[in-house]
Amino acid sequence: MTEPQPPAPAEDAPMKGVRNIIAVGAGKGGVGKSAVAVHLAVGLQRAGAEVGLLDCDVYGPSIAKMLGIEGLAPQPAEANRIAPFHAHGMKVMTMANLVPAGRAMIWRGPMVHGVIRQFLVDVDWGELGYLVADLPPGTGDVPLTLAQTVGVAGAVIVTTPQAVALEDALRAAEMYEKLGIRVLGVVENMSYFVCPACGAEHDVFGRGGARKAAEAAGLAFLGEIPLDLDFRRNTDAARPEANFGEQQPGALATAIAEVVGRTEAAVRLRNETHPPARPLEVKGGPS
Repeated sequence: MTEPQPPAPAEDAPMKGVRNIIAVGAGKGGVGKSAVAVHLAVGLQRAGAEVGLLDCDVYGPSIAKMLGIEGLAPQPAEANRIAPFHAHGMKVMTMANLVPAGRAMIWRGPMVHGVIRQFLVDVDWGELGYLVADLPPGTGDVPLTLAQTVGVAGAVIVTTPQAVALEDALRAAEMYEKLGIRVLGVVENMSYFVCPACGAEHDVFGRGGARKAAEAAGLAFLGEIPLDLDFRRNTDAARPEANFGEQQPGALATAIAEVVGRTEAAVRLRNETHPPARPLEVKGGPS
């Protein structure tokens, strides 16, 4: 895979070795955003890119479990730098490995801002084609910190098909636009249920809602991922590669591959048609 190449950043730009930062967000929790972020990152890595994955959900980090790095202690790094973890061929950073397991993070916005900024500029990410940032649900401090700190190539919005989730997904899309971040497109997760016994598809949550909402809002539709037992089992067991169907390709593997491919194409189009992504200047933001 040839990585989308934006113009070279300035020498003093934060994370100058990272060519494309993709934010994965959702207006609402419980839509499978983190699972989609993990599979997007793994898919880009499997296609040949150098990839990093940043878990920005300080309050509910789940990337460590999905990648099988729970309990790993931070490794020593050079002065004033933080060494990322390594998993599944990617560089990874998550709060889950920096605090005792199960600890609740009861932090106000300025503290969250500080740690996210540190994850962005102090971690030794090196040279990456992509950094996938898994954001917490909603429209709070973390997306603003991300936008103010680094240039973001675009955002992927994850939602489920039902109306209550779509309303919040569109709010998230509006937030990214206000932050100057291009919305790359919308992913419909848990789009339909695949019966493990007979293979029949059942539209449990009303399949197609995200596609219709994206079209109405003028946003690209990146694909639909089914509600699949293997997807849940493999993700819980830190085997995301198994969902790409190397031995037995099926609807799940095809759906994930489509999301990865369309996202990569959307980043390429953005870089070909827009100036380099720059950090947002916001007066009165967190400090």
